[in-house]
Amino acid sequence: MNYYYLNTGSNNGQYNMDYDIQLAKISKPGEFYLRLYRWNPFCISLGANQKYDSINIKKANDDKIEIVKRPTGGRAILHSEELTYSVVAYGKDQKSAHHFYNEINKALKAGLILYNKKLSAIELETKQPDFSKIYKESKGNVCFATTAKSEIKFEDKKLVGSAQRKLGNNLLQHGSILCGNYHKNLIKYLNLPEAEILDISNKINHVTIELKSILNDDINYLNLEEAVKIGFEYHYGEIFKEISVNFSNEKLTKVYQVL
Repeated sequence: MNYYYLNTGSNNGQYNMDYDIQLAKISKPGEFYLRLYRWNPFCISLGANQKYDSINIKKANDDKIEIVKRPTGGRAILHSEELTYSVVAYGKDQKSAHHFYNEINKALKAGLILYNKKLSAIELETKQPDFSKIYKESKGNVCFATTAKSEIKFEDKKLVGSAQRKLGNNLLQHGSILCGNYHKNLIKYLNLPEAEILDISNKINHVTIELKSILNDDINYLNLEEAVKIGFEYHYGEIFKEISVNFSNEKLTKVYQVL
């Protein structure tokens, strides 16, 4: 296996999602890619099957918040004060999609603990919620209102949210490591009655947590990126070679257009 690391810095939502898709398209058997990135401007991403009308598009545009679709499932996330990761690998190189999901979260856990020993208390969720039921509820519009099996939590609160999809023969998994609490502003852009928005807000406050809240300190993103990379190297027992992959405008699919 060849293990690669990419850090593509801060880009807009369309670029970030198209890049993940293209990375999944070019990945070959025997290759494993870890990519870290951030978002500028802040952006709401919707799950592949989530409708745009769940979001107040005008208000988001007025506040210069982009809206984009993810190629993966799940529900809305406001990407802001976070470090985002994506991992791409050939599906048949992995024991199973579930095993792949679990191993990636173990690697993230190792990296977070390297970043700060206070994070040694983080755990992986052991139970899978009934998403078919949750998606019918108002909180089903928000990704961080529910923790899926194997996702990372701290003191029973969700710290990292992830989603996975098979694209061709390859697996793509990406997710958000919450660093600050700006993501909670997502509720301002939900097309829901005020009473339901208040209920979701209360749930998010009770079921999510951020690195800044845990550590009571600003996050050094450069150190966090390095810790996550080393965590993956430690978990997989391999050195991840740092590379850059540049896609031309023609190569970026632009299927998931920013609104």
